[in-house]
Amino acid sequence: MVSVGTVVWLSSELMFFAALFAMFYTIRSVNSDNWPPVTGDPAGSEIGPVHLHVGYALIFTIILVLSSVTCQLGVFAAERGDVFGLRRWYTISFLMGAVFIGGQAFEFFAENEFGLNSHAYGSVYYITSGFHGLHVIGGLIAFLMVLARSTYGRFTPEKATSAIVVSYYWHFVDVVWIGLFATIYLLQ
Repeated sequence: MVSVGTVVWLSSELMFFAALFAMFYTIRSVNSDNWPPVTGDPAGSEIGPVHLHVGYALIFTIILVLSSVTCQLGVFAAERGDVFGLRRWYTISFLMGAVFIGGQAFEFFAENEFGLNSHAYGSVYYITSGFHGLHVIGGLIAFLMVLARSTYGRFTPEKATSAIVVSYYWHFVDVVWIGLFATIYLLQ
């Protein structure tokens, strides 16, 4: 029952991200002659079109996608009743997700030459990837909850549902990021 409820809830999250994608493509179509926009320096002169660091983002995308693999290995361990395997794989997944968030935060605050209010592109970029980042942080909290639950008390294969539900969410967040990465970084 919990798994079905999670799938229904993830469907609502899918609609939320669909709205963000719709926002991106709508704003892009309205500004098609200036996409990506030209960014200026503080002195007021134009520098050139917005430049995103695709290689940098690709490294963190690979880390996030691989964390889905380790997450699923944790689920397999939980289903076998291997609590140590679950903890190991979920700890690795948590660390990989934290590295992704760290990389995204660095890109947000140090790498980009534009901000949330620089232009429509900046707004769309920060809103879509920012909301995704908040969802990743939610997944990291869920990993910690499963790790705590598996540490205190007896964790049996029957209790694997919590690990399975977290994996559904984590896989969803990863798939959404693949779509966002392709949209934001590759389809400029």
